[in-house]
Amino acid sequence: MGQPVREYLLTLCVTAAVTYLLTGPVRKFAIAAGAMPEIRARDVHREPTPRLGGIAMFGGLCAGLLVASHLTNLKSVFENSNEPRALLSGAALIWILGVLDDKWGVDALVKLGGQMIAAGVMVLQGLTILWIPIPGVGTVSLTPMQGTLLTVALVVITINAVNFVDGLDGLASGMVCIAAAAFFMYAYRMWFGYGIEAAAPATLFSVVLMGMCLGFLPHNMHPARIFMGDSGSMLIGLVMAAGAVSVTGQVDPDLLNVKAGGLREATHAMVPVYIPLLLPLTIIAVPVADLILAIVRRTWKGQSPFAADRGHLHHRLLEIGHSHSRAVLIMYFWSALIAFGAVAYSANNASMWIVLGIVLLSAVGLVLLLLPRFTPRTPRWAEWMVPPRYRRAAVAPAGAAEPDDEGADVPEEEREPVPAGVNGATAIGDRSRFVEHGRADSHH
Repeated sequence: MGQPVREYLLTLCVTAAVTYLLTGPVRKFAIAAGAMPEIRARDVHREPTPRLGGIAMFGGLCAGLLVASHLTNLKSVFENSNEPRALLSGAALIWILGVLDDKWGVDALVKLGGQMIAAGVMVLQGLTILWIPIPGVGTVSLTPMQGTLLTVALVVITINAVNFVDGLDGLASGMVCIAAAAFFMYAYRMWFGYGIEAAAPATLFSVVLMGMCLGFLPHNMHPARIFMGDSGSMLIGLVMAAGAVSVTGQVDPDLLNVKAGGLREATHAMVPVYIPLLLPLTIIAVPVADLILAIVRRTWKGQSPFAADRGHLHHRLLEIGHSHSRAVLIMYFWSALIAFGAVAYSANNASMWIVLGIVLLSAVGLVLLLLPRFTPRTPRWAEWMVPPRYRRAAVAPAGAAEPDDEGADVPEEEREPVPAGVNGATAIGDRSRFVEHGRADSHH
């Protein structure tokens, strides 16, 4: 078991390294190509920022799959399954569509059609849902038409959920990375814990997805120097959906009952059987909730569901007083709590400690939401390890000259916004800094 772990780690590192190294040249290319759309009413950055970050992420995806195909243990995934090729085909189509949208803009309905075509291409190559386990009924086999429709629906929903949440620096890539890590733990346990080889492709997909996000995050964290754009957000959404489709529709639930001996063990084993129905939803619970709320909000106002606005969850966090970084961290927290909580419950559903831990962490998350102005201060001996905003202000002696760094001791929320320099810094902090915008008139 140790050898596959090392191979997964190598695949992760190669994917992250290639993505990281490609992002810099891609940023220069995006600036030269003019892929820097004007500021929209719903945006939280103040300068046009290069997009097309998905080009680097797609390069990382290809590099990760290429390396995995030559490793001793992981190459069996390519020999025994056509799913990696199906993923690469669908990813190439959705990536091309995203690049076109980042550069010239594509109508929302055209993008929706392209997403469905990319999902259909994966279905034609075997990456589809064959059966689903239903509580109280058992395993239900799907007809080819039912499997196709369900697969396309899951892929399209996941892609748009990730795309909707991509509104703050580092938000989408960080949330997807957290979800991919939780999904890897689940799929790895299915493969090696239960000996189910059909879970191997999903395990590989989640590792590659983590590498793509980790390699892009250093360039995309606040203040971001480049955005992933639709070429990146739709790409990572499709990879996440491919892993969910693989482990949900390809793994035979009856194999788990065979691996478990006795009635009690079989009963507990049935929990992981039903988790695939819920886990793809839990790992994107926050983006999906944002997507549903956005559709309801816009249709209630008589607008198109595709109309842009500033009502997303991350916008709300900024409006109630959270800084940009804290808003992103709060979204990270809830994503990790939901995703890892579901995985932990599937591993040991008989433990009440897991349920109590989730409830306690949920209470902590609610407290964080209610303290937007609270800025923690670290002890002086540990100040060198944290950003300046969390350090205690030094007390100047009487009659001392003014510090050269103007505004160094001014609280962050009271400082004037600093114009972004040549590095393309884009995002700003609290909602009170924004200039009042008119109604958004562009598509998300």
